[in-house]
Amino acid sequence: MTDSNQDNYQKPSDEAIKAALTPMQYYVTQEAGTEQPFTHEYWNQTDEGIYVDIVTGEPLFSSLDKYHSSCGWPSFSDSIMDERIVEIEDNSFGMKRTEVRSRLGDSHLGHVFQNDPESPNGTRYCINGASLRFVPKDQLEQEGYGDYLKLFD
Repeated sequence: MTDSNQDNYQKPSDEAIKAALTPMQYYVTQEAGTEQPFTHEYWNQTDEGIYVDIVTGEPLFSSLDKYHSSCGWPSFSDSIMDERIVEIEDNSFGMKRTEVRSRLGDSHLGHVFQNDPESPNGTRYCINGASLRFVPKDQLEQEGYGDYLKLFD
């Protein structure tokens, strides 16, 4: 899939980010924080649409790849486009994990895990809801994400 709007996704200044985000959204995306599980409305949302980086608007995940996970965070088996996701080794807190960040916004999103028995393909992108904005399928065109409607055909 190609994205005709890719030039529109730019990271704003830190001042603009602070002004636009809630303290939790800023903490998660800019300070690599983590929200508490089961607290964000997206963890069990099932509506059709896409999830974009709350900072830049980069399309990251689709509801078609979202699945119910007992972890308490929104979980996806794949990203919309691999090149939008950056994976970084994370050895914090005495654990070996893989951090997931958005490419253009450099927003901390969460972590990706392999061999998840709940995932349809074994991959679980465990993502903080605070790092995302949901764009419902029926609003994709008007919000400039019309290219992604074909995902739902």
